Amino acid sequence: MNHDQHAVSRRWFLQQCGVGLGSIALSQLLGSRTLAGPVSDPFASRPAHFPGKAKSVIFLFMGGGPSQIELFDNKPDLAKFSGTLPPAELLKGYRAAFIDPNSTLLGPKFQFSRHGECGAELSELLPHLSSVADDITIVRSMVTDAFNHAPGQLLMSTGNQQFGRPSLGAWIVYGLGSESRDLPAFVVFSSGQKGPSGGNSNWGSGFLPTVYQGIQFRGGPEPVMFLDNPPGIDRSLQQDSIETIAALNGERLLEMGDPEIATRTRAFETAFRMQASAPELMDLTQETQATLDLYGAEPGKSSFANNCLLARRLVERGVRFVELFHESWDQHGGLTNGLKNNCKNTDQAAAALIKDLKQRGLLDETLVIWGGEFGRTPMVQGGDDGRDHHPNAFSMWFAGGGMKPGLTLGATDPLGFNAVEDRVHVRDLHATILHLLGLDHERLTYKFQGLDMKLTGVEPAHIVEKLLA
Repeated sequence: MNHDQHAVSRRWFLQQCGVGLGSIALSQLLGSRTLAGPVSDPFASRPAHFPGKAKSVIFLFMGGGPSQIELFDNKPDLAKFSGTLPPAELLKGYRAAFIDPNSTLLGPKFQFSRHGECGAELSELLPHLSSVADDITIVRSMVTDAFNHAPGQLLMSTGNQQFGRPSLGAWIVYGLGSESRDLPAFVVFSSGQKGPSGGNSNWGSGFLPTVYQGIQFRGGPEPVMFLDNPPGIDRSLQQDSIETIAALNGERLLEMGDPEIATRTRAFETAFRMQASAPELMDLTQETQATLDLYGAEPGKSSFANNCLLARRLVERGVRFVELFHESWDQHGGLTNGLKNNCKNTDQAAAALIKDLKQRGLLDETLVIWGGEFGRTPMVQGGDDGRDHHPNAFSMWFAGGGMKPGLTLGATDPLGFNAVEDRVHVRDLHATILHLLGLDHERLTYKFQGLDMKLTGVEPAHIVEKLLA
């Protein structure tokens, strides 16, 4: 058989038999999700495994490791024994990132008081969050396996300390699709002093098709570069071009069976629609002055406050997962002033997000998550005004999306060193988040290198039933 005969026979087989690589590729876009079966649009809204409480997620990722001891986990005994060495038995087998574990204890730098009908105990640094104490769920007993930033952020974001795994947002979009046709299903913002230590892998797609990765929006009036057409290209001509490219890509997909071709086609189509939708989305002047004041937002500027308001606008428009990174919580020294500045920049907007979602009837179906990759040590670093990384105990809070409001779950020992009651590992948190969205973490899988991979990996992971409303 000559080359031309081989090509004709192969083309006939792929196009006429109905079992070609093109069909296989489309099936792979959904892997072994075992729900509604394969679809040609990887972002098509799909049914969950079971009815979930949440439809979308806003993750306020406080990169660097916020100090739970100054914010959420009041420790009078730590203040009492400040300046003394911790008990030797407490440090057995303990590894710290930088300090000698035998460093002296450091008492809390700020005062705590109780708030709301639930009596949640919160720091004086969080006056705005304190005003919504009855709407949030606090977990004081989070634990993780990592004690350095990049591995810790990757574990929180992807369920694994190594690069190359799909992020939480990517898994959720893979499982549920999106309810927005004009915007990406997974949007990322970044504020603070620098970007996340784990880099783009925090919102990557890993071994999932790249169509599921997060799309980073920039602050200011131009969220995505090149939204405007070049001179001489009008919208009609651009649409004709995209339709022609999509048709050519469709033929190539049928021939080659590469799901990344479908990703490229979707990217062109989304970019075209975003030329109309993104400028309207980013125009915060459409909001009332009362709403802008609630968040502390200023149209046209880049800030955590603006990003929180944009997150609300995104979930209103059907975006499935929005992640806001604020990387400035790594206080090895300068703890007192650093925390004051961090809370000044984030507390008002985070609380405003809860209030705004609630008054618009969106909080019940939107899960808001606040937290970092780990906590800080009860021991001192940086003279008398800093703390090292600490994986054994840290705090996070949640609102809406089926979480039990007004609950404070878990406890640490009197010095805040270990979580000792209702420990919640990062894997347990992931399983619980998926559950709230109607996804079974054991069934949400993707075939990769012969294995049925999942967000929670092979280690045991449990839904934290006490957190559920």
